[in-house]
Amino acid sequence: MLFNKLAAADDRYREIEQMLTLPEVISDNKTYQRLIKEYNRLEEVVLKYREYLATEKQMREADDMMRDSSIDPELRQMAEDEFHECRDKCERLKDELKILLVPKDPNDSKNVIVELRQGAGGEEAALFAQDLYRMYTMYATARGYKTEVLSLNDTELGGIKAISFMVIGDGAYSRLKFESGVHRVQRIPVTESNGRIQTSTVTVAVLPEADEVEVQINPSDIKIESCKSSGAGGQHINKTESAVRLTHIPTGIVIECDQERSQLQNKEKAMRLLYSKLYDAKVREQEEAIASTRKNQVGSGDRSEKIRTYNFPQSRVTDHRINKTLFSLDGFLDGDMDGIIDELVAQDAAQRLQDNDD
Repeated sequence: MLFNKLAAADDRYREIEQMLTLPEVISDNKTYQRLIKEYNRLEEVVLKYREYLATEKQMREADDMMRDSSIDPELRQMAEDEFHECRDKCERLKDELKILLVPKDPNDSKNVIVELRQGAGGEEAALFAQDLYRMYTMYATARGYKTEVLSLNDTELGGIKAISFMVIGDGAYSRLKFESGVHRVQRIPVTESNGRIQTSTVTVAVLPEADEVEVQINPSDIKIESCKSSGAGGQHINKTESAVRLTHIPTGIVIECDQERSQLQNKEKAMRLLYSKLYDAKVREQEEAIASTRKNQVGSGDRSEKIRTYNFPQSRVTDHRINKTLFSLDGFLDGDMDGIIDELVAQDAAQRLQDNDD
């Protein structure tokens, strides 16, 4: 089974190699880009497979020489040494190939769009959304990523009703994709005079950035409106209709962007967000078709799933999917999230490897 998959990957790699030389493919940018991405994904496993085949051939030749009684004993000993060396290398390469054949998430290398929305808890939930936004931006900075706000609806007290922002950097999606779900906070709100602990929630959605190659949008399907910004304040808020509202008529998806003074810039940001939302909907539809193979993986990405609790009185953060608790809440909220993210990534990889073996 393993080598059938490897041979098929090699055949496809050679096929794409030929297709990329065809004038009709080179002139079709969307097709060309799609094939380049597939070619690059296959390259590592195919080159490793070819290395395995070459080593296996070398091992067989050494074995033949070992069995030849007519050759010099010293040469036979050299052949025996080479045989054992090649056999060990073949075993190592086979293990590496098994790992490389584990289906990878094609979105892992992409930039990511994160959406935070105030959930249960009123103003306290909005303030916690601001805390989470700060946490993600600090995490992004620590990893060398950049962030860019696409849309923001804040409150008079400094909280966030809703925000969409992009995290830009190679592998951003691979690190943040497990953040989708309901985040719960337990703490005494600043507005609580009796010192009672309140439970509030924020919903997080994580979308891989998509482009025109992956999602096609008919311009006639988009209703574009100019509107005034919806934030709580700011030096140019509500003075001009620079904000843009896009409505994708077939799906009913509505996007508002108001972070730039230019209506054109806001439209560009809104389109980026719309592409990603439509791509996310497309991926979710595909995943539902194979839900039975994914239900044991780390988190379903279901935005109604409670995934993490931030408990301030005990200074702890608990991820419910991996039963992992850290008693370093302040550090976690300052962006030191790898203690949990690393385990989520590792468990997902282990599950993918098991599924692939099955």
